Amino acid sequence: MERASADRTALELLVHGVGGATPEKMLNDPRTVRITGDDTAAVFRRADDVTADTGPADDRGRDAPVPEAYVWSNLTSGNGTRALWLLLLPFMVVNLAHWMRPAAREGIRAVRLYGLLVRLAALSLTVLLVAAACEVALDLTAWQCAGTTACAERHSWLGFLSPAVSDGGWWSLPGRRLALAALVPTALVGLLWYLSHRTWRAYESQEPLDRASEPENGPGHTALRRPGFWYGRRLVARLRAAHTAAGLLTVAAAVGTAAVRQDRRPGGPALLDGLGRLLEASLVAGALATVWVVCRRGRSEHRLDRRIDAHLVHRLPLAALVLLALTLVYAGWERPGWHSEGRLPGDATFGGLALAQGALVIALAVVARVLHHCPRERSAPADSSGATAVERVQLVQQERCALRGLGGPAVAMLACALGGVMSGGVSQRVSDWLDGTGTFLDGPPVLLTWQASVIPVLLVVLLALCGLLGRQTWLLTRAEQDAVGREYGVGPGDPARTRRIARARAMATLTDRGPLLVAVVSTATLLLGAGALVGAFGTGKTPVRATDGAQSFVQGAAQTAQAMGSWLIGLGFVLFVTWGRRAYKDPSARRTIGILWDVGTFWPRAAHPFAPPCYAERAVPDLTWRMASWTRATGGRLVISGHSQGSVLAAAAAWQLKPSDRKRVALLTYGSPIERLYGRWFPAHFGPAALAALHEDIACWRNLYRLTDPIGGPVRLSGDDCGPQVDREPLADPLAYGRTEEHPLPAPILGHSDYQADPAFAEEREMLLGRLRPELPVQRT
Repeated sequence: MERASADRTALELLVHGVGGATPEKMLNDPRTVRITGDDTAAVFRRADDVTADTGPADDRGRDAPVPEAYVWSNLTSGNGTRALWLLLLPFMVVNLAHWMRPAAREGIRAVRLYGLLVRLAALSLTVLLVAAACEVALDLTAWQCAGTTACAERHSWLGFLSPAVSDGGWWSLPGRRLALAALVPTALVGLLWYLSHRTWRAYESQEPLDRASEPENGPGHTALRRPGFWYGRRLVARLRAAHTAAGLLTVAAAVGTAAVRQDRRPGGPALLDGLGRLLEASLVAGALATVWVVCRRGRSEHRLDRRIDAHLVHRLPLAALVLLALTLVYAGWERPGWHSEGRLPGDATFGGLALAQGALVIALAVVARVLHHCPRERSAPADSSGATAVERVQLVQQERCALRGLGGPAVAMLACALGGVMSGGVSQRVSDWLDGTGTFLDGPPVLLTWQASVIPVLLVVLLALCGLLGRQTWLLTRAEQDAVGREYGVGPGDPARTRRIARARAMATLTDRGPLLVAVVSTATLLLGAGALVGAFGTGKTPVRATDGAQSFVQGAAQTAQAMGSWLIGLGFVLFVTWGRRAYKDPSARRTIGILWDVGTFWPRAAHPFAPPCYAERAVPDLTWRMASWTRATGGRLVISGHSQGSVLAAAAAWQLKPSDRKRVALLTYGSPIERLYGRWFPAHFGPAALAALHEDIACWRNLYRLTDPIGGPVRLSGDDCGPQVDREPLADPLAYGRTEEHPLPAPILGHSDYQADPAFAEEREMLLGRLRPELPVQRT
């Protein structure tokens, strides 16, 4: 071993946050050079610093750190077509629920049961999406509209499917119409499989450092330390096969059910009846095999699992596809006297899915509650008060944990609600489009109409909650005005200026009200969904028809709710896609919702393989490799500087380093949601114990935040147990209240941006470099 000299070159690795940034802006130099990486994600330096650590000794002995910028914005942004990923939002949300489990000991049955329930809920969402596509293509279009002369004449492109318009053409038989229409949901399943496979290769196929797994003892353990955490190839491939098979089997069941019922009528053909029973048995066997694959096992993170279950991944979807093809042939067989009337058999599918999802969410809440109160470690030395250190950490985690451990079930409920609203909304709007007068078709299943009808009630609840939050924000603004005057020492000052600063601080606190919003919405959704289920099964009619004969007020309320629900879903769907497209083109709009999207796509696809791709499975290995290779090659000092979401990536990359390499790294975070969002909503991975362990493992850590920042916040790690205090006092924002010699023009309220413009940033960076300055051992070259 040799010793690194005290004046050895230091490196500052900058990682931007939400919204992205150009390397020129990050490095404050118009001349930048890409030194490693590609067009998707890369590391840049200023042109003058390219050889700072490999050139002459005079260049390598510089005092100022060499800045490098890791630019990963192309992982989450791009052209406007990526806005279509928003259609996969329910899949992303249920995948989030997997990572929101409370902190508990690894390996206990409750932890495995939690992951199993989330995976089953994710599977139900895939079935729901495909069932909605079948409802539109098979039931509304091929069965109802093509089977009704008036509707087929109104839509001439369906003429060849209509028995009356085509004069008994070959495709006019009900089974053949269904077989042809089944190509639409089948293509949807194929598209989801293709997107999942392609995005995994593009984003998630980067192998992390291959190292031994660390011991998992103590309350500070987090799965983010494991070598295989950011490489879920085997699980994603297995889940992709299962969900693809589930989608194909759903299409087969939708097509085959009608033909099986027709063949079971008295006097039906015995051969077709026998084939139908065999087909049903095969579908049940395929469904059980699919559920078994989903339940079989979860993630394998302790090592890099490069294996692939080739037989399962290839044969399960192929078997489902063959079964679907046989079903289409069976349904297309000629059956004299078979006519399409009413709705397509199988309306109970949506009711069964809603009931199953509600049961899964309730079971998930019970398991999460058990985990929330489950001790993470059994033994530890007690202090003078009789409480062990582990017990103190657990108390802090329970206090900071969102919704007292029920964040995962609440988010899973929102995912199911989003799936139901989107599927019901599309079905309702297509039905209204096909049946312009409302007299030709029976429309979508009754449950979907009831679910749409409760949306206005949910909207009223949301408006009431927004009013309450608005009042609290107004009261907090008034209270903050006095605090602003005291902090800046201006007394009354300029009332308008004081009010703006106070309002910015009050608005920033709305982020901390997120648990209340999620709790109210998820609870209201669960209750309203249960009411819709009871109304649909209890009456068997739409809300308008169910209130026939009731008082005029009740009838009017039912008509208003049903009409408003249908239009609100259609309007919301259009606004949803438009907003998402704008967010990818407009930086300001992207910054507004970017943190929510980036939090959702930060986590690997552990529950749903069709969720949007995980950018961190590319970014974290990139940062880990860069830090490890630089420290080992030069032995120099390294400060990784992360803003906003970049701070989360920086922490995740530091966890992936070897313990010896972590001691060479200092962490500077600013505008960081690592505790404010991740610590509260993902306590098993970013809880107080995990953050304290990271603080102890790395050389040093400092965190900057502002009271006006709606995203970043304090890390809340004291300097008692694991080193110096992490958080600096809140930065002044604005830097000056009025005009001064340093600020002759009014200083702006920066909020979440431009932390590097604050003098505190340079002070903290110099302090971190000073703490890294003592000699460190490096490998002999």
